[in-house]
Amino acid sequence: MKKSTIRRVLGAAVALLPLSLLALTNPSSAASTTTISVVGYSVVSSAFTSLENAFTNTAAGQGVTFTNSFGPSTTQAEDVVAGQPADVTVFSAVPDLNLLVGAGLVSKQWASYPAAAVVKGFVTDSVVAIVVRAGNPLGITGWNSLTKGGVQIVTPDPISSGSARWNLLAAYESQIQQGRTKTQAKNYVNSLVANVVSEPTSGSKALTAFEDGTGNVLLAYEADAKAAVTAGQPLQIIDPAQNTLIQNPAALTTTGLATPAAVAFFDFMFSRAGQTIWVNEGFRATESAMKSLKASSFYQPKRLASVASLGGWGKVTATYFSPTGIITQIENAHGYTS
Repeated sequence: MKKSTIRRVLGAAVALLPLSLLALTNPSSAASTTTISVVGYSVVSSAFTSLENAFTNTAAGQGVTFTNSFGPSTTQAEDVVAGQPADVTVFSAVPDLNLLVGAGLVSKQWASYPAAAVVKGFVTDSVVAIVVRAGNPLGITGWNSLTKGGVQIVTPDPISSGSARWNLLAAYESQIQQGRTKTQAKNYVNSLVANVVSEPTSGSKALTAFEDGTGNVLLAYEADAKAAVTAGQPLQIIDPAQNTLIQNPAALTTTGLATPAAVAFFDFMFSRAGQTIWVNEGFRATESAMKSLKASSFYQPKRLASVASLGGWGKVTATYFSPTGIITQIENAHGYTS
């Protein structure tokens, strides 16, 4: 066979190769076209801007680009199950990530991935912040102030938002932490929800509504509240004596595990450099050696509940957020249908 003929045959064969195989034969080309799809809950949007910019300045991040989708945590998880591309995911709470596990899109062993195993898959911690107008005109001092007359609360919708579920769980537990009975705690949450004037679909939308003038008290992620104050919004953060530890899970999907750049970025989120960025964005570090990082900038509640101390997410979901759960029943009684 003539050389020219051989070249034509080889050229045709190469043209038929999958792009993934071509990328393996030309690493520089693969690096220049690698795109990582990130899906997360709304509050982490600005943090990912910082994380992605920092990662693209590392050797592993050369030539990497990102697509981002942020919104209500449960809605985002449902969208991924329905087909939305995702390589790296971060959700407000474990039940949302479990939707992907159930669909076979994330491994059941997601919390054991090497970079995340030491912190059981939780990339950040946080707590609930009570946010008021500058000067605290209502004299809000903590959870017990939220049921008095004149209080108008903005908190997200627990059907779509993980932030909302954390807020209402923390509200309930604040009463238990003060020695009150379960019935008293339930009655307290009922009175709190009676003062709710708006339930936007996500934590970020709740903050926007509050900044635009809706209500006079906002229940929010600590990071979101701090960002608003830093940006110059005329708001004030009230740190309640009782709180609940918010733990945010992160996981690689099956497509992410098959994409070296996505794996490298995921590792970066859990690295010291990545955790430093999270802390600078108002989130609490999760790795024990990192917890001292800017610890003075985070208040310490006198009492701090956790999902683990409450029996795990299976028990918490059944008790509070199932169709017959305490908080679901209260929400329905006030016209917020499930």
